Amino acid sequence: MNALVIVLIVILVLVVGVVLWTISAYNRLVRAKNLVEQSWNQIDVELNRRYDLIPNLVNTIKGATNYEQSTLESVVALRNQAAALAGAKADPAQRAQVEAQLSSQLQSLVAVTVEAYPNLQANANFMQLQNELSEIESRIANARKYYNANVGSYNTTIESFPYSILAGGRFAKADYFQIQDSAVRQAPVVDFGTTPGAPAPAAYPALPQQMSTPFAGPAGGPPAADAQYAQPDFTTPSRVQDQR
Repeated sequence: MNALVIVLIVILVLVVGVVLWTISAYNRLVRAKNLVEQSWNQIDVELNRRYDLIPNLVNTIKGATNYEQSTLESVVALRNQAAALAGAKADPAQRAQVEAQLSSQLQSLVAVTVEAYPNLQANANFMQLQNELSEIESRIANARKYYNANVGSYNTTIESFPYSILAGGRFAKADYFQIQDSAVRQAPVVDFGTTPGAPAPAAYPALPQQMSTPFAGPAGGPPAADAQYAQPDFTTPSRVQDQR
């Protein structure tokens, strides 16, 4: 075997090796991107469940108490703004700002309602609504941590050499879903109730389709608390019934 044949064999082996690595690396990028989108969808599902629940909560308070109308309207306005952003497929960074405000308003509303109307805690419907919203908030928090962990891994991969060469314009950085206010990071204990003869809930705008893309805007920095997080268990059916 002469030297030319040996050189050709070596070149062929190198070319095959490069092609196989390129295919493997590209598939890894695709898997990482899909995982980010799937974990974002888990957040979106829970956010839509919260959108469904808020009108019933607000109308329950309105019918069972003499709560200040402007505060209730503020919560409804934030709910509708958040639902509109979801329908417009806004990026997670934009949605996080409104969702943080909505969580804060719900916490405030809960705290004042419980303090002003302690007798509602003996109402069975009150306790059911409390458990439903608390469950939703907990699932949102778990899904957010899992999503942010996947975003951190994905963004690190596409920025690392040699994956950055393959990423190009097809694999853009994903946005984190951050809650900046530490008071909003904790799931609120929701306490609402209803009384017999309360007026029926008013009609609210229809909810948007789920799954907005997390690749629309500039990426922020990773939240330190979310660096590592195992996938939450979403196999257990939620007790919260979706509105249709």
